[in-house]
Amino acid sequence: MTIGPQIAWDDTVLPFQLDRSDIRGRVARLDGVLDQVLKQHAYPAPIEALVAEAALLTALMGQAIKLRWKLSIQIRGKGPARLIATDYYGPTEDGAPARIRAYASFDEERLDPSADPFSLIGEGYFAVMLDQGEGMLPYQGFTPIAGGSLSACAETYFAQSEQLPTRFAVTFGKSLEPSRTEHWRAGGVMLQHMPQVGMGVAAEGGSGEGGLLTHSDILSGDPAENWNRASILLDTVEELELIGPSVTPTDLLVRLFHEEEPRVFDAQPVRFGCSCSADKVRQTMSIYSQKDIAKMTTDEGIVTADCQFCGAHYELDPKSLGFEGTDALAAAAKHDA
Repeated sequence: MTIGPQIAWDDTVLPFQLDRSDIRGRVARLDGVLDQVLKQHAYPAPIEALVAEAALLTALMGQAIKLRWKLSIQIRGKGPARLIATDYYGPTEDGAPARIRAYASFDEERLDPSADPFSLIGEGYFAVMLDQGEGMLPYQGFTPIAGGSLSACAETYFAQSEQLPTRFAVTFGKSLEPSRTEHWRAGGVMLQHMPQVGMGVAAEGGSGEGGLLTHSDILSGDPAENWNRASILLDTVEELELIGPSVTPTDLLVRLFHEEEPRVFDAQPVRFGCSCSADKVRQTMSIYSQKDIAKMTTDEGIVTADCQFCGAHYELDPKSLGFEGTDALAAAAKHDA
């Protein structure tokens, strides 16, 4: 795919609302963020595509939620693509960027590089996890892998777990522009019906695949008509409108939804960012005894750990690790004092 040069709207998520339809949404453009996510690893092309789509969905979903800390998506399957994991960290203060990271685990021996990426997941589930920080209970929602794309899985998640009709239009690919080295770009639009009093779901289940809920099981009357109209308009969007620089997100909204009275809000910048640290590695290993730690110690007398998300490499003193390590004993002594 040939894509134009980087523009000011890249690596942003623009919130908007369609006042006539009572629908909210997001337009996302990822450029440098996605490139940094993927350059940490030498993934085969279909795995790169899955990670790219998951990262774009994470940016759209994370910005749509009033997030204090972290939103995570995990796609787990029994196929060669075993795990796609993403994290979205909300801004720490007004004007600060959100941060995204992502990685994949796959079985290279079973992987067919020419296969449709989604088919490589196989039977499994699409999970959304919300961590709102200290003192708040984490939330988890699961839906089965279905619908032919990760976007369809995300739509099912919102219908099934939140009872909110949701649509995604996404695209992604490698830029082949001559002025820059080959790199990834992605763009997408998310539509979501605003919650309404009286919205409910029939007890007998949904009309979708395997009895899953769809928008038709949730909306009726004028809200259903408004939703169908906005969905038809979204279906007219072209790939280059989503991803290319010739159409800004604001122009795109006018092109698609001018009769729906679009209203935009402040754009949210997004950056690549990882939360790993040596202290967090120590915390992870705090459940092990010194006997367990000895089995992890290299011939050089260190314990090593690598971050799957950003590739950071840590070398730690085994005596400082585990619940019998010097760090744990020092913390206990400080607590007793």
